[in-house]
Amino acid sequence: MSEPVGGNGRGMKLHTKILLGLAIGAVLGVAANLMLGADHPTVEWINKYLAGPVGQIFLRMLFMIVMPLVFASIALGVAGLGDIRNVGRVGGKTLAYFLVTTALAATLGIILVSAIRPGSRLDPTVRSELLATYAGDAATKVEASQAGGFGIETLVNIVTRNPVKSAVDMDMLGVIFFGLMFGAALTMIKPESAKPMMVWLQAVQDIVIKIVEIAMRLAPYGVAGLIFGVTSRFGFALLVPLGNYVMVVIGALILHTVVTLSLFVRFGAGLSPLLFFSRIRSSMVTAFSTSSSAATLPTNLAVAEQNLGIPRHVAGFVLPLGNTMCMNGTSLFEGITVIFLAEVFGISFTIPQMAVVMAMSVITAVGAAGVPGGSIPLLVGILAMFGVPGEGIALVLGIDRILDMSRTTVNIIGDLTATCVIARSEGVWSAADVPAVVGGMEREVKLDESPDWPKPAA
Repeated sequence: MSEPVGGNGRGMKLHTKILLGLAIGAVLGVAANLMLGADHPTVEWINKYLAGPVGQIFLRMLFMIVMPLVFASIALGVAGLGDIRNVGRVGGKTLAYFLVTTALAATLGIILVSAIRPGSRLDPTVRSELLATYAGDAATKVEASQAGGFGIETLVNIVTRNPVKSAVDMDMLGVIFFGLMFGAALTMIKPESAKPMMVWLQAVQDIVIKIVEIAMRLAPYGVAGLIFGVTSRFGFALLVPLGNYVMVVIGALILHTVVTLSLFVRFGAGLSPLLFFSRIRSSMVTAFSTSSSAATLPTNLAVAEQNLGIPRHVAGFVLPLGNTMCMNGTSLFEGITVIFLAEVFGISFTIPQMAVVMAMSVITAVGAAGVPGGSIPLLVGILAMFGVPGEGIALVLGIDRILDMSRTTVNIIGDLTATCVIARSEGVWSAADVPAVVGGMEREVKLDESPDWPKPAA
């Protein structure tokens, strides 16, 4: 396994560097604003020839790989189901659970952020200046999207006439539809004909994920440049809403876990939520510390069998699929972040447009790579759909590490909840099958007790 985008174990971790870049850029930008003013020649020179170019190079690297990542991930995900005409009962139940819970998570996030509106706590003048400064030709797209609303033409336009043009125009819905059709068609041709294309798509996905890693290593400098640009123009005004934004995201994640997922555990799996959470702590700790669903999969598999008593054939099917498709925390985070940044830039959404944000959060969360920062390029793509300036990502990227750790934890809780619900619905498991543990606490998970499970990379 390639090393996660979190650091290499030597020196300062990448997420620490990104946070440091955010802090340095913000402090220098605020100081320049207070001491020199936004119109001072020195400040303008730094923004034009130093901070601006560095930030734009980082942004362009993210935009560069959005469409290839979406297409490869969606096509591989569909093709990986096997013969789409014969998706079995368990597969149907599993996919339905993933889509329902991920949609509920995104909806909860959008409702909370719309009610609390952390991005609206900006002076209207500052908001207008932000949009004028950074939106550029995106302002035309915003006006067009708000004027056109959401109707039958929107649905028709999802079926793209030209997938290449859709990719060029950042029409993510068109690319997603083409990816769905491409993956479905792969399942309908001879395996020997489909195999080379599957190998090619997997190679494309691996390459794009590697580019994500490279881009994220440029993130400390890109974030510093971007955040200097906005704070040198607007001082403290943009920093005030961030604390409220973080509280909304973490609060929504906690609410989804203790209410939505706990209800699925209690009524779908017939298991006490307290017992369930006590038995999956190893997975929660691994997910929180690594920020990677992929890195947590071996622990998840062992926890499901050893601590929950899930039959191996059920866990072995549901958990790997959930590792890619059950992204409750990611969809919730994306929905909140899109609405938050839109508010910061003075862009308002109608209810139908919020429904589109919810749908895109679900679809792109499914396509997100299971590595730290894997959802950021797709999030940038959603922002572009609604004309939100890409520079806005700098406001949240510096504090994304703690949010990434938190949403990954919710993702894997959703995976394990799904395993219990599906196993019970198939009649092969019940709460009575949970192994007894002295004191009711989670036993120490040992991966070597389950030789068939994947072992984590050294």
